[in-house]
Amino acid sequence: MSKKVVAATLLGVFLSIGSAPSMAADADTQAQLDALKAAIPKFAIPMREVGDRFQNIWFAAKDGNWALAAYMSKYMNGSLNPAKLTKPDEYAIWKKFYEEKFANVNDKIMAKDFEGFDAAYTKAIADCNGCHKKMDYGFIKVVKMKTPADIGIDYTVKSEPGDVPK
Repeated sequence: MSKKVVAATLLGVFLSIGSAPSMAADADTQAQLDALKAAIPKFAIPMREVGDRFQNIWFAAKDGNWALAAYMSKYMNGSLNPAKLTKPDEYAIWKKFYEEKFANVNDKIMAKDFEGFDAAYTKAIADCNGCHKKMDYGFIKVVKMKTPADIGIDYTVKSEPGDVPK
């Protein structure tokens, strides 16, 4: 065996031995990241919050608490942020829904137009159910509730949609 081959082989062995702790640390870091990702709610848990906030929006708008309606919409959208990591394909569908189909609901909130809001909200319910069906969750059918999801809020406080802090 030539001296060059022996030297190259030894160099390779030393490099691999020297990088073993680094590779172990990388594997440990990756395992920790995987564990954290597994602990983050996927889609169903944040979607439950979406549903509750979605229902509350209607009661807030009906009673003229436009800031509460805007607030519920803002945080309804934000509640699905964990899905960016855990279910990116489903999150992309949500993002498109919120930015395109739900935009009319938000526009009516900002305009304080309850008649237009009610029509847009009713259309959003149909859009939600269509999306659920398309994603094989047709057994999840959204309906307009007779009472808000959160009964511990005064929906009758008069407010402006722009009153929501940034």
